[in-house]
Amino acid sequence: MGAVRTLTLAERRPPWVVLARRDDPWVTAETVALRARGGQVFRLDGRQLPDPDAVFTSFARALSFPGHFGHNWDALVDCLHDRHGHGGSTQGVAVLVDHADALGHADFLGLFVSVLCQAAWQANLRLDADGLPQDLPAFALHFVLLLDDTAPAAFAVAVAGGMDVRVALDEGRLTATLTAEDWPAAAGPVAR
Repeated sequence: MGAVRTLTLAERRPPWVVLARRDDPWVTAETVALRARGGQVFRLDGRQLPDPDAVFTSFARALSFPGHFGHNWDALVDCLHDRHGHGGSTQGVAVLVDHADALGHADFLGLFVSVLCQAAWQANLRLDADGLPQDLPAFALHFVLLLDDTAPAAFAVAVAGGMDVRVALDEGRLTATLTAEDWPAAAGPVAR
């Protein structure tokens, strides 16, 4: 049996999305580690994401998407995993969504997490949507939804409702990645 893998924001491996309590020391340690490696941390406010249009606008503003960003889910995937093309870091990126409790009842939550997983899968493994290698530098891309009052496990059903999303609990954190069947090399071992 191999060594237990720990969750990380600084390395190019799953899980791609983590739901954690805002006071979780893991978040601080991982953002410090990512920045020490030259990575970037972006923050959004979950209270400002009541609908998909607000999600697209907030991400475009916070991450300085190019003017041709299409304000739809596919365009969000493209702009997130293609950050090197518009001045983004190839050393790693973490997007933290503060006050993510506000997303708990959003009917688009499963789709949103699935889209974030797809973008991270493409950036971390540098594969296109068909699973074929791209001729671009890979970089660590992860997303953390920070919860103020809600236990991460409470989001499990909604998050798992996203297309091809697999969830697991890891030390009280809810993790999300893509299922290996449709996303080659996506799942990897789940840390316990």
